Amino acid sequence: MRLQFVLSEMAIGLRRNLSMTVSVVLVTMVSLVFFGFGLLSSMQVGAMKDFWYGKVEVWIALCPARSAEPSCAAGEVTQAQKDAISQQLESLKPLVKTVYFESKQEAYDHFVEQFKDSAIRDSVKPDQMQESYRVKLTNPKKYDVVASAFEGAPGVEKVIDQRKLLGTLFTALNRMSLAAWGFAIAMTLSAVLLVATTVRLSAFNRRREIGIMRLVGASNLLIQLPFLLEAVLATVLGAGLAVGILYSFVHFAVQGWLAQKLQFIPFVTGADVATITPLVGGVGLVIAVLASFFTMRRYLRV
Repeated sequence: MRLQFVLSEMAIGLRRNLSMTVSVVLVTMVSLVFFGFGLLSSMQVGAMKDFWYGKVEVWIALCPARSAEPSCAAGEVTQAQKDAISQQLESLKPLVKTVYFESKQEAYDHFVEQFKDSAIRDSVKPDQMQESYRVKLTNPKKYDVVASAFEGAPGVEKVIDQRKLLGTLFTALNRMSLAAWGFAIAMTLSAVLLVATTVRLSAFNRRREIGIMRLVGASNLLIQLPFLLEAVLATVLGAGLAVGILYSFVHFAVQGWLAQKLQFIPFVTGADVATITPLVGGVGLVIAVLASFFTMRRYLRV
C-alpha cells in the first residue's frame, strides 16, 4: 500500500512538473558529459605520458668538428673522450636501461631516410654528421641525474631530453583537461540548483497534502520519498544519456576515426567509458539525493 502511494505521488509530481523534469534531465546530462569528459581526458593524458615517456631517450650529442660550445673548444670528440663517456654511462647502469651509440654513418643513413624526397639530402656528407649516444632510462623522470653527469663534459656538445619536446603538448592537454573539469563543476552546480528548484516547486504545489500527512503521523521518509524518487529518476535518465554520449564519442570519433589516423598514439576506449560509468552515475545520484534532502527539510515542519 505504501509503495503504491509513493509511486502514485511520484507520478503526480512528474506530470505536474514535466517541463522542469525534462530540464533536470538535460542539465544533468550536460553536466555529467563534461564530468565524464574530464575523467576521460585525465585518463588520456596519463596513457599518453606512460606511452611516450617510456619511449623517449636522452640524447648525448658529441662534439662535431666545428662547434661554438665551450666543451668543444678542443675540437671534435676523441676516442678517449668517447671511452670515458661510455664508462660513465656504464657506472649509471641502475638508472640507464640501454645505451646506443650512433656513428656518423648511421646518423647519415637516418638523415637520408628522413629527407629522401628533399634536395637537402645531397648537400650533406657522412663525415659532416654528428656522433651521439642515445640513452633510454629506467625511470625517465631521473633525467636530471644523467644530464648533470654529462652536460659540459669534454667531448659533449649538448644533452637533450626528448621529454621536453613533449612538454608543450602535455601542458596543452592538461589545460584542456582542467578546463573540462572547471566547466563540469559549473554545470554540476547548475544541476544541483535546478533539481532543488524542481523539488521545491513540486513540494509547494502539494504543500497541503504534505501538511495533512505530517499531522496524521506520516514519517519524514514517507513524505520525502516521492520527491526523492522524482529527482533520482530524472538524474538517472540524465546520467544514462551522458554515458551514451560519451561512449558514442569514444567509439565513433576517437576509436573509429582518430585512432585510425594516429595509430602510434594510445587512445581511450569503450572499456574506459565503462570504468567511469559507476562514478558518473554515482555523481548523478548524489546530486539528486542532496538537493532533495535539503530542499524538503523546510516542508517537514507544520
